[in-house]
Amino acid sequence: MSSIKEPRVVTFGCRLNTYESEVMRDHAKNAGLDDAIIINTCAVTTEAERQARQSIRRLRRENPDAKIFVTGCAVQVNPDKFAKMGEIDRIFGNDAKMKAETFLMPDHERVVVNDIMSVEETASHLVSGFEGRARAFVQVQNGCDHRCTFCIIPFGRGNSRSVPMGEIVSQVRELVANGYGEVVLTGVDITSYGHDLPGKPTLGQMSRRLLAQVPELPRLRISSIDPVEVDEDLFRLIETEPRLMPHMHISLQAGDDMVLKRMKRRHLRQDVVDFCQKVRDLRSDVTFGADIIAGFPTETDEMAENTLRLVDECGLIYLHVFPYSSRPGTPAAKMPQVRKDIRKDRAAALRAAGDIQLNTFLKSRIGMIENVLVEKENTGHTEHFAPVMLDRVIEAGTIAKAKVTGLEDGKLIAELTG
Repeated sequence: MSSIKEPRVVTFGCRLNTYESEVMRDHAKNAGLDDAIIINTCAVTTEAERQARQSIRRLRRENPDAKIFVTGCAVQVNPDKFAKMGEIDRIFGNDAKMKAETFLMPDHERVVVNDIMSVEETASHLVSGFEGRARAFVQVQNGCDHRCTFCIIPFGRGNSRSVPMGEIVSQVRELVANGYGEVVLTGVDITSYGHDLPGKPTLGQMSRRLLAQVPELPRLRISSIDPVEVDEDLFRLIETEPRLMPHMHISLQAGDDMVLKRMKRRHLRQDVVDFCQKVRDLRSDVTFGADIIAGFPTETDEMAENTLRLVDECGLIYLHVFPYSSRPGTPAAKMPQVRKDIRKDRAAALRAAGDIQLNTFLKSRIGMIENVLVEKENTGHTEHFAPVMLDRVIEAGTIAKAKVTGLEDGKLIAELTG
């Protein structure tokens, strides 16, 4: 059994959850919740939800006297299911979890989950740091106005809403002042940024202003983007701004037009090919990652092959591959399902193709001088997000120059040059 002194936060899911967990950690500390565990759940797949419930039961067994609070997308979507778990002391939704007063509420208010679709604003919260991390995440947007047929997240996050630019600048200044050398802009659908703000600024305009107003920020990274919603200001930054990292993660999901249409995605296959080519024309060394769903309902072998070929055509090297997971309440759950073993095999084939592309890229970096953000002891990531093992330990948070000398177990091996 363990003893808890400060609030402990267990985070599942996306980078946005990572940011929100730090906000909750601060709220819980300020409320004096010294013997509490907060579980921030994810609902992107049924497996993510199952893992959260499993973790809750384990944490209760290990910490019988702790207060266990559960929040996040899985709670927002299925509050009744979590309310039935006797291991949980309090349950609160995605809107409530970001409010300081939630952590001051009396224990008799066990379930606090509102209608997330009624939330119209996303407030900025000044976060001074991220526990155990050298890279900081900043929320710029929340929610989504689109309704992809496989996705439950809009019902956990609500409609799209943006954080005002001035608040983002203040947050980044705070983080840089506290020693963070890299900031990642995160949200649910960040290429929709700004449509609800005065003047309707775009993601590119906001990023340009941020870099101009925080010149001391060494590295800015952008999380998952929709390839057909990238604005011209962002393209110009990709071409001209070295502080914008040369790594784009695409919300791809599939590489076959019929599957994309049945998913109700905003892009087609050729849009992705064109986007990757345009970005490479602007900055030749850029790398691409992608989220891909394997075995979406009605997907045939030919459709799956179209997605597999796109990995090679676009040189996608950092793949997040998910076998399709049916979510009750989504249109895709009612479509003809692909057998689970076929989904698993297709996911394995996609991961193998991504590994080949990644290995080719990593080999191409041997002999290069890289700027490495050191994250723990002697490990970190390059500007292209390639994992690196350095020849000696150096302070976390440092951006160090290192010469790549080899490749081992999927990581670059490098010697510090300074």
